[in-house]
Amino acid sequence: MPYTATVITVSDRAYNREYVDQSGPAVYDLLSKAGYHIESVHIIPDEKNKIIETLRSACGNGVNLIVTTGGTGFAPRDVTPEATRAVIEREAPGIAEYMRMKSFAITPRAMLSRGIAGICKDSLVINLPGSPKGAVENLSFILPHLSHGLDMLNGVKES
Repeated sequence: MPYTATVITVSDRAYNREYVDQSGPAVYDLLSKAGYHIESVHIIPDEKNKIIETLRSACGNGVNLIVTTGGTGFAPRDVTPEATRAVIEREAPGIAEYMRMKSFAITPRAMLSRGIAGICKDSLVINLPGSPKGAVENLSFILPHLSHGLDMLNGVKES
C-alpha cells in the first residue's frame, strides 16, 4: 500500500528565515525515497498552539504519517512533545524508545531527546530531533518497521 506523509519543521529560526531549514527537506527526501507521497510540508514556529493547529489539520485527512522535526530538546521553547501529546489519542511509546535506544549507540546525547509518537485518528505522529543528521538517523531506524503499524491503523488485513 502506498503511504502518505506530512513533514512539519518546528523552528523559530527557520520560520523567521534566519536560516534555511535542512531537517525538513532531509526527512522529505528520505520519505520520498521510501515510496511515501508527501501531502504537505510546513515550517512553523516553536509555539504550542501553532503546532497543535498544524497537527490537527493533518490528522485524519488521509495522511498516514505525520513527522515533526525540531522542538524536542530542553530549550524553554521546545514544546513539540507537549503539543503532540495534546493532539494524539493514544501514545506509541515503543517508537520513541527504539529511536532513543538506537541513537544512544551513536551519541549519549540521545538521552536528552524528549520526542514522542502516537496515534491521532488514522494518522501516526512521530517527533524527530531538529538536526538534519539526528532527524534522518532516527527516521531511518524506524522507517522499515512502520508499514505494519500503518496497515493496522488503516484497517489493512494481513494476508
